[in-house]
Order: sequence, then C-alpha cells, then structure tokens
Amino acid sequence: MGFWAFLILGLIAGVIARIVIPGKQPGGFWVTLLLGVLGAMLGGWLGGLIFNIGFDEFWSWSTWLFAVIGAVIVILIAQAIFGRRKTA
Repeated sequence: MGFWAFLILGLIAGVIARIVIPGKQPGGFWVTLLLGVLGAMLGGWLGGLIFNIGFDEFWSWSTWLFAVIGAVIVILIAQAIFGRRKTA
C-alpha cells in the first residue's frame, strides 16, 4: 500500500474510531489523522503478529478492521493519558 493510501486509511480509521467511542474527544483533524495512522500501524502489527495478515490491499476487510481496532486502542490510550484533566 502506498504512502498516501496509508494516510487516507489512517484518517478514515481515526474518524470511525472517534464515532465508535462515546463522549467528546479532544483534538481536531490533525490529532485524528495522527491517532488514526498510529492506530492503523498498531492494528497492522497486531494483525500480522496474531493472524499473519498485513496491509497488502487498501480494500481488504481485514485491513480496515484491524486499522479501526488499532485506532480505537490508540484513542483510548490517549484519553487515559491526556483526557479529562480537572482544574481546581
């Protein structure tokens, strides 16, 4: 998969992950892009490690499924680290 296709995959996976996770997430377009790309990388690594599949095709269901799962994991980790800080 090419560089631009991977960025598009990461952006769309990040948007889908933000829709799936309830509540309001901080960050805009660039944060979504970054977390989605990181999630797609994590999902691809986990998919290759556990099920021996990779990001060979852009239109593969396994590619999209693991990219979205990875993006959800990354967004949840980011929320746990940076989310909902209370000020006194």
